Amino acid sequence: MHRCVRATIDLSAFRANHARARVLAGARAVWPVIKGDAYGHGMLALARALPDAPGFCVADLDEALLLREAGLRQPILVLQGAHDGAALRVAAEHWLTLGVHAPEQVELIVRDAPSLPARALALWLKVDTGMHRLGLDPAELDAVRARLSGLRAVRELGVMTHFACADEPDHPLNLRQRSAFAAASRGLAPRSACNSAALLAGAPVADSIVRPGIMLYGASPLLGSTAAELGLAPVMTLSSRVIAIRTVAPGETVGYGATWTARRTTRVGYVAVGYGDGYPRHAPTGTPVRTLAGEVPTLGRVSMDSISIDLTGAPSVRVGDSVTLWGQGLDVDRVARAAGTLGYELLTRLTARVPRVVRERA
Repeated sequence: MHRCVRATIDLSAFRANHARARVLAGARAVWPVIKGDAYGHGMLALARALPDAPGFCVADLDEALLLREAGLRQPILVLQGAHDGAALRVAAEHWLTLGVHAPEQVELIVRDAPSLPARALALWLKVDTGMHRLGLDPAELDAVRARLSGLRAVRELGVMTHFACADEPDHPLNLRQRSAFAAASRGLAPRSACNSAALLAGAPVADSIVRPGIMLYGASPLLGSTAAELGLAPVMTLSSRVIAIRTVAPGETVGYGATWTARRTTRVGYVAVGYGDGYPRHAPTGTPVRTLAGEVPTLGRVSMDSISIDLTGAPSVRVGDSVTLWGQGLDVDRVARAAGTLGYELLTRLTARVPRVVRERA
């Protein structure tokens, strides 16, 4: 491995965050959300790190098949469900659980289920309780249940929903969604509603399975709360190295567009990471990074392969020294706020050229 930049994935931290979710869930089952390559961390490595997980959640059929091909046999919820007959047959063959969020999917299942083996399908009806993204109208739910529950191929008929404002625990929509879900889920099992934010906020939801995502990776889903305050540890540490240092005189500029001008003699370090690696191009001057001598700010625009940092106050830093972009010692949410985005985006946009180094904490 010759690249300076790398993402170190701490399996011990992942397991600790999962243990935190299990405590908060109480008697409810915890199905980790590992879609998007486990939020950029590496889906297979993290799924294997939780051999006792009762189930997993992914976005689509391709992600589910990767898990099955890797030998995972737990239930896998495919959140987006099946979109054609071929996908429905594959889901039945691999014993996958399908989300059903649109009338077209209901028609597909009714049409093709007679050709499938008995009890081959587990279906979770996604009900729109107020987010108005994906989901069946609550008024249609009884009719949908009646059509699907009588099919020989259906072995399980559950229900789920998703909260729009769980990151703001006091938002009035949360109570309306919880009430709507309680009404819609009567008579169905399993029932799944809580995401990371709802779980951490202690929302009283009538569900039996929770689906935590971002909290498992050590980032905060709650506005105004840090991951550390919530008892979460960073799983990914993105780091690189200082590859050059130079002195810039007052009045000289740094980087593309000459957007930053030195007001004093400035010791500038150049770190081998950029938007080609997934570091946010829109991160402004002042975005924090952590050196061996402490935090320092970035300077000027982010390039494809490098960023500039102010080392004037860190004279001990030398070429070759490590720099943390986010992770251990620097909360990804802080970097995200500086860049005007969310920790979710920074973690999931890390590119394939960044090596993932999986380890257990010493």
